[in-house]
Amino acid sequence: MTDPSSPSLTVAITGASGALGQALLRRWHRRGAQLIALTHGRAPLELSGPDGQPIPLRQVPWQVGEEAALEPLLEQVDVLVLNHGINVHGDGSAEATDASLQVNALSVWRLLELFALVAQRRQGARGEGRRRPEVWVNTSEAEIQPALSPLYEISKRLLGQLLSLRAPELAQALRLRRLVLGPFRSALNPIGVMGADWVAGEILRQADWNCSLIIVTPNPLTYVLMPLTTMGRWAYFGLLRRP
Repeated sequence: MTDPSSPSLTVAITGASGALGQALLRRWHRRGAQLIALTHGRAPLELSGPDGQPIPLRQVPWQVGEEAALEPLLEQVDVLVLNHGINVHGDGSAEATDASLQVNALSVWRLLELFALVAQRRQGARGEGRRRPEVWVNTSEAEIQPALSPLYEISKRLLGQLLSLRAPELAQALRLRRLVLGPFRSALNPIGVMGADWVAGEILRQADWNCSLIIVTPNPLTYVLMPLTTMGRWAYFGLLRRP
């Protein structure tokens, strides 16, 4: 198992300029990780640690649909956190539908598959003590609960289904962790009830416990429904799918 507290990890985070992305970067920095911030914008991302000193990180701009361009970068990554997303709220237009599916589901799926290929190549050259790469996927509580945003719910549920469907093959090369997060304050959800820094701390704490299903929410139903949902998908897909 990859030790989340190891000081030599290289961690790449998509959606790094958002509230949770920045909070995760700060938390990983405290653990001594080498940081790669994957952002859609080119505005410099400048973060400070608890001591006020700038946090060293490598910022890499990328665009949805151009995931293949990140392949050389992924060769260097130990933990890839797929955290990017958009929320079009009540917009149900064709353009909003396409953007939601591409950003929230399909780009994440493409990065998952790409990182698995990179990890498979690394397996042959992995020596004693070489870490198994990890992917942490933020599917959101919207995977199973209402989010007051139809396209956000649809796209996140698609992502959850794709992750469950592909997990057996992806898990041969990668350690998978699913992040199921309730409403936290961010640009996507300014009325969230949880602070992004607290959520980031809970994510890392559960990773320290070696959890593959990481749930952070004030909604007690999610702690019951999400494990049942993932187990149900595992049984259903295992019964019907073919290699």
